[in-house]
Amino acid sequence: MTRFATLLSGAATAVALATAAQAADPELTILDWAGWEIDGALTPYVEKHGQKPTYSFYADDDEAFQKVSSGFKADAVHPCPGAVPRYRAAGLIEPWDTSKVEAFANIDPSLFESHHIKDDQGVWFLPFDFAYTAIAYNTTEVPEEDVQSLEVFKNPKYAGRISISDNSDDVWALAFLATGVTSWENVTDEQVAAAAEWLREVAPNVRSWWSDPSELSQAMASGEILVAWSWNDPVAILQADNFPVGFNRAPKEGSTTFFCGFVNMKDGPGNEDKVYDWVNSMYAPSSAAPILEAIGYANTNPEAMATIPEADLKGAFVDKIDTTLFLQTPMEPELRDKLVEEFELIKSGF
Repeated sequence: MTRFATLLSGAATAVALATAAQAADPELTILDWAGWEIDGALTPYVEKHGQKPTYSFYADDDEAFQKVSSGFKADAVHPCPGAVPRYRAAGLIEPWDTSKVEAFANIDPSLFESHHIKDDQGVWFLPFDFAYTAIAYNTTEVPEEDVQSLEVFKNPKYAGRISISDNSDDVWALAFLATGVTSWENVTDEQVAAAAEWLREVAPNVRSWWSDPSELSQAMASGEILVAWSWNDPVAILQADNFPVGFNRAPKEGSTTFFCGFVNMKDGPGNEDKVYDWVNSMYAPSSAAPILEAIGYANTNPEAMATIPEADLKGAFVDKIDTTLFLQTPMEPELRDKLVEEFELIKSGF
């Protein structure tokens, strides 16, 4: 999922960043999303070691996994949790020594409940950044009452004026929420079928399945799209341009939150102590505001988030909300394959 492409000025920039390595500290190599080499978040690391880590960038989780599975050597990678089972199955990562992670005790224990993230061998993934996928809408053309339910995506009034994320996790979180399911843990065949049927009813209304936040923000700014299943990124872009956009993260059925984090690469080429120095730099309270400003995402360390004024959290749509939340934890690989295949069929009209 290209969560961070809004930082890029265009597709050409994304390609350039994804393929270029920016050399700095030769004892630490980080493979990260394009745009995540954030000075403010690296300040504690630089103060200790005198320079930034060496960075190599990618545009989505598939690209990152293909890169490391093809032999690229990194010390740490920043995937979203859906990718973790692949890293583990390929033998590419090792558990973290959580005693060296200063913020570990502050992280919500519920984020570690998946056996793909934590098991009797240890913690394989450190949840770090998060935000929401919810209903974005043109407040001039769409009355607020129309977006109080996920059924807005089936509303014939907006046929051909709807856009939905071209991301399997986001799409199925939407469909499961709309059909009364709040987790894909232990989801039944009947629940999958009901969610797929709901999506098939929605699909004719969809003008575009967006894959890049800037693409969606441009489509909404032009008036082509009135309602979207959106990350907070496109909404922030539109607000910065003074476009009349709303973002309802609390429709009656609920919304979904995604998160990403860190994996520790087995046999990384660098200094393992510096891996933990980098992790602690990212979780540091002083890093939260620079990350929110640069990326627009929140930090799973509550101590860090407490340093940010509530108005700034609201402005980035990462303040706490009281609603049903579908947490995008790792799926079982068999379920993921099934849902990806079904989604492709639905988009193709089958």
